[in-house]
Amino acid sequence: MTQQRPPAIGLAWADAYAAARDLPTALPAETCAPEDAHGRTLAEPLLAAAPVPAFDAAAMDGYAVAGPGPWQVAGLILAGTPDPALLAAGTAAEIATGAPVPANTEAVLPYEDCHVDGATVHGARGPRTHIRRAGDDVEPGALIVPAGRTLTATRVAAAVQAGVEQVRVHRRPSVTLLVTGDEVVLAGRPGPGQVRDSFTGIVAAVTTRAGGALEHSRHVGDNPAELRKALDRADTDVIVVSGSSSAGAADHLHALLDERGAEWHVRGVASRPGHPQALASLPGGRWVVSLPGNPYAGMVSTLTLLEPLLGTLAGRPPATLPAVPVTGSAKLMPGGVRIAPQRNGVLLPPGGSAGLAAVADADSLAVLSDNWTEGDPAPQLIMP
Repeated sequence: MTQQRPPAIGLAWADAYAAARDLPTALPAETCAPEDAHGRTLAEPLLAAAPVPAFDAAAMDGYAVAGPGPWQVAGLILAGTPDPALLAAGTAAEIATGAPVPANTEAVLPYEDCHVDGATVHGARGPRTHIRRAGDDVEPGALIVPAGRTLTATRVAAAVQAGVEQVRVHRRPSVTLLVTGDEVVLAGRPGPGQVRDSFTGIVAAVTTRAGGALEHSRHVGDNPAELRKALDRADTDVIVVSGSSSAGAADHLHALLDERGAEWHVRGVASRPGHPQALASLPGGRWVVSLPGNPYAGMVSTLTLLEPLLGTLAGRPPATLPAVPVTGSAKLMPGGVRIAPQRNGVLLPPGGSAGLAAVADADSLAVLSDNWTEGDPAPQLIMP
């Protein structure tokens, strides 16, 4: 096989990020319980199915009263009482916060606003009834969360509280990671000439954050037949390949994708690190994200191509990267971007494309254009 080397400069970094974000379309919607939809994106608006509160309830501990006082205590109502008896005028029921009030209750007198003499409650009703009426917070049919929002734990809880039993969400994009290289070991201390896999954890974290699911992570040796088999075997929406991305003797990915009629959307990016990253789509709809084999460069590429791709497939709205002023010094890349670690708006000492120690203490990676000057704002890739 003849391997074609990507262009020396490659696509502009902003165009590569935009391609990964804008080219795919959201995966189809499916129905599931709200509790199973955490982290997924709503395909349809989330509407309340029941009022919140679901019944008239006491907002304070005290006495539910009917008619003018003083009132004779006629019973006790605790939270969970299914159908409290009606109160006759001039009577009261001791009641707990959250307990249902009888239908004819006019107010709840908090303990601190009344006193009890035997079985008689004395006190004066104030301007507030201290009753939370059914539907005060949410009426049935009210919008809780619009379509396109990600379901957080709070939003799931709000849906459950409003009686929602099913939601329509976009399917999670599924991911296969192929970690290539004869030198890579998946566990244990590496031997001479070996390195530990540092890609699986990063890809898994970014995939989850973007709304996807890493279903398989496999090691593939530097053998074109082995990589060909792994590519054909992967049946997920996205295939991520670490390594085999350049034009060396052990880099077979580009030729194998060409054999399969892949359409290239990104084939080299004008960035340091992360130049040999790529994005392609295969006939049938699968996406392939190619990561450089050096760990730092690979992480840059994961944030540049994989995260926006998965976010769109998961149905999330187009992401706009935050930009913050950055100070410090960096070796800029003419005609491209330098991607450098920063913490609290200050650039950290740069490391090589292979090491991760230089970025371990960073808040994010600053994308510095070739005309950036100290203090200018720069887009930020948030660390996984």
